[in-house]
Amino acid sequence: MSPPNDKYLASLKKRYARATKKQRGQILDEYVATTHCHRKHAIAVLSGKRQRVKRPIHRPRGTLYTQEDAKALDWLSDLFDGINPKRLRVAMDNELEHLYQSGCLSISQECYERLKHISPATINRLRVKWGSRRSKSRSHTKPGTLLKSQIPIRTWANWNEDRPGFTEMDLVAHDGGNTRGDYAQTLDFTDIKTGWTECVAVRNKAQKYVFEAICRAPPTPIPVVGRRFRQRLRIHQRRTVPLLRPGTPHVHP
Repeated sequence: MSPPNDKYLASLKKRYARATKKQRGQILDEYVATTHCHRKHAIAVLSGKRQRVKRPIHRPRGTLYTQEDAKALDWLSDLFDGINPKRLRVAMDNELEHLYQSGCLSISQECYERLKHISPATINRLRVKWGSRRSKSRSHTKPGTLLKSQIPIRTWANWNEDRPGFTEMDLVAHDGGNTRGDYAQTLDFTDIKTGWTECVAVRNKAQKYVFEAICRAPPTPIPVVGRRFRQRLRIHQRRTVPLLRPGTPHVHP
């Protein structure tokens, strides 16, 4: 039941202050029967020890977005390689209309109108509530174990990204969202300071193809001082060691 209005409560407080013990009991019975509150709480309110605070009425918001919207967002997230909601919102601003009109994104007109205005926060909530669960990483490559006795290793203290010549190597998988079977890879060599990048196509992650890609990598205009392998790149020890012996650029963990 809703709380009593201010005039009624003020009148009860005046009567309660002037009443005898027996009359106060009757007033308490009336107040408790009206408000359905606890008797101790009623005593505190009528005696002025506790004030009733006015608070805004919070009504539950109606549901605007549906499971269809969540499935469409799931499909769009896969299309754009699982980017975060803020970036997905920007990608939708650029591509949603084309995807809908071309028929690639099969959704209703109402769903399309809702997706045009959905916020990144709502995207995140819908994906948590109805979206399909994904692993934290789409890569199935485990980091290799370097032969530290044969490859010169330097610590992070020697890695200087402000100097040209320190490069990173990484494999980029072109699996289209399906990691089963073989699929093409790209072996990237990137100079951290200048951003100079060389790319070599790799048939798959097999040792022979990764080694051939390293051998086929075109020379960069900047002398390589140090190399760092990303975790996604599997180091095939026996074939790669000859390229990294003393006299060649150092490897950083």
